[in-house]
Amino acid sequence: MGRLARTEGLTDIQEEILATVRGFVDKEIIPVATELEHKDEYPTEIVEGLKELGIFGLMIPEEYGGLGESLLTYALCVEEIARGWMSVSGIINTHFIVAYMLKQHGTQEQKDHFLPRMATGEVRGAFSMSEPALGSDVSAISSKGVRDGNEYVLTGQKMWLTNGGSSNLVAVLCRTDEGHPEGTAPHKSMTTFLVEKEPGFGEVRPGLTIPGKIDKMGYKGVDTTELIMDGLRVPADRVLGGETGRGFYHMMDGVEVGRVNVAARGCGVAQRAFELGVSYAQQRQTFGKPIAQHQAIQFKLAEMATKVEAAHALMVGAARKKDSGQRNDLEAGMAKYLASEYCKEVVEDAFRIHGGYGFSKEYEIERLYREAPMLLIGEGTAEIQKMIIGRRLLEEYRLQG
Repeated sequence: MGRLARTEGLTDIQEEILATVRGFVDKEIIPVATELEHKDEYPTEIVEGLKELGIFGLMIPEEYGGLGESLLTYALCVEEIARGWMSVSGIINTHFIVAYMLKQHGTQEQKDHFLPRMATGEVRGAFSMSEPALGSDVSAISSKGVRDGNEYVLTGQKMWLTNGGSSNLVAVLCRTDEGHPEGTAPHKSMTTFLVEKEPGFGEVRPGLTIPGKIDKMGYKGVDTTELIMDGLRVPADRVLGGETGRGFYHMMDGVEVGRVNVAARGCGVAQRAFELGVSYAQQRQTFGKPIAQHQAIQFKLAEMATKVEAAHALMVGAARKKDSGQRNDLEAGMAKYLASEYCKEVVEDAFRIHGGYGFSKEYEIERLYREAPMLLIGEGTAEIQKMIIGRRLLEEYRLQG
């Protein structure tokens, strides 16, 4: 392990978990990632290995069979996994967000029913807010849930579900007008439904269709899908927390920890890009010496390393703030914004260091170059992060009198 992106003050258990994950990444992910990515093949063996390591239950409390670890431990594991192959961290992230939402907001019955099986990876989670006509404008969702006796009937179309095909539990945000008078603020008439389904594509249960994988520029291997609900019946006891109208708050709480996760992914991808760049620069010769000895390349390496270190520090700070029980939307927004922007820049510099070979599919940096842009838009675009950061700063620094 190099000098960059070290984290001070970790416990022996945290160090042991991270060493185990890093060893798994170096041995089981990095050697096969580029081949699987080019085939757009789901990494079944890698996922089974992560199940055995207990990664799917990392933050699930011990009473439900998980490891009961902190957001910091989780984020540092994600950083390591994304360093190997970002798509694998996506497979874990949506699962983790649903487990976190259940742990924080679920009824006791919902926790007892889902969390033990989520901890082993038997139940795998996905969550769904976006729709074809909207992304970050969550308050404008049009999918509806209408009460019918002891059930709700769900209708609408969702977009950009990571793990849409491979999951068997989806947390779906819908509008529910029941009990909310006309004129109620849009975000107060939303509900999260816990929808169980069979893994796969096509009609996976009556009224629920997963049409197929969306073909993407990067972030391959993991399945990203649409979700179509047409008269989908969901029992009333599968309303998250047992109360309608709370869905927006549930999802925003989940996204807050998700943003720390995306920051961690940016840190991991940037770290790998730096490793590839600094290694190649010492092997490639021009004008009679390794290009690492040319000042122009040393300047690039210096800038890349500084960005890796800064992004890591901000991500760790955001995770620790959430773990302390404090609101961390400002810090999570800053970490996600900085890590994703710096990731893009570090990857591009590593790509430039590789010269013409960076454009070849034989070299790992080509894959990273296609993966980095996803972080600029996932879990809220850079522009959304800046809006959140700006509003929170104005709250904190409001003029008095």
